[in-house]
Amino acid sequence: MSSLLTNSSAMTALQTLRSVSSQLSTTQSRISTGQRVATASDNAAYWSIATSMRADNAALSAVSDSLGLSAATVDTEYTALNKVLGDSNSGLTKLQSLLVEAKTAGIDRSKIQSEITQIQQDMKNVAGAATFNGVNWLSTNATTPATVNLVSSFSRVGATPTTSSITVTVANYSLYTSTTSGILDTVTGSASVDTINIGALTDSAADQTTLDGYIAQVTAAIGTVASGAANLGAIKNRISNNSEFVKSLMDSVDRGIGQLVDADMNQESTRLAALQVQQQLGVQALSIANNNSQSILSLFR
Repeated sequence: MSSLLTNSSAMTALQTLRSVSSQLSTTQSRISTGQRVATASDNAAYWSIATSMRADNAALSAVSDSLGLSAATVDTEYTALNKVLGDSNSGLTKLQSLLVEAKTAGIDRSKIQSEITQIQQDMKNVAGAATFNGVNWLSTNATTPATVNLVSSFSRVGATPTTSSITVTVANYSLYTSTTSGILDTVTGSASVDTINIGALTDSAADQTTLDGYIAQVTAAIGTVASGAANLGAIKNRISNNSEFVKSLMDSVDRGIGQLVDADMNQESTRLAALQVQQQLGVQALSIANNNSQSILSLFR
């Protein structure tokens, strides 16, 4: 039956064209955004997972930044401790050799003391300068915390986030403190390493014993400072390893998010071409269906 009011062919063609246009819009959106799940309406479960993982990645990025700051701080303190340890020309090593030299009978100890004083001042200056971003573990005061936590990792299991940190005990590296309880300013016997003075000592047995005490004191300080430097070296390696792991973990999370929400551009480009052809054919089919109504006019001629 030919109907003027109801064109079934046109209705079918129009419905098909609407469907193709909707699919074409979806495909064009995926191509323009690069994502097949860009909003919650695309796939609520995958969108929720991807959003949480992006938040986790942002936290990991903050951990990476924190590790960089921690690495710089530890490296500053480590470099200063090595400088205080010194070598044959500076630091505690040189101080020890000067004290041994002062044991020589008849030597001018006042001249040796002049060099010792310069070494003492240099070590104090090095400790005072070992500051990064306002942090100094070698020359401390009342406001310096007893322990420092360096953020090293972040993880989330379910809805429970967990952060891990590397704990640094500042007292293990403090050379000078406001209460003179540091490695180099703690008084043992009659003086600290920072206040050793042999200018007035003689060749007497008592003064030789005093020199032996000073040598033992400096030797002990070398061992303590070396132990502190070794600990900081280990912390440096741990921070470096954690930093590399966090960066690798961030890359893995990015890949995981991509697997969930990224569009397959090869597939979408093929689909786009097919839908464009279907759209053109749909328009032609609708045009043909609409023209069928014109044939009714011929019945009334």
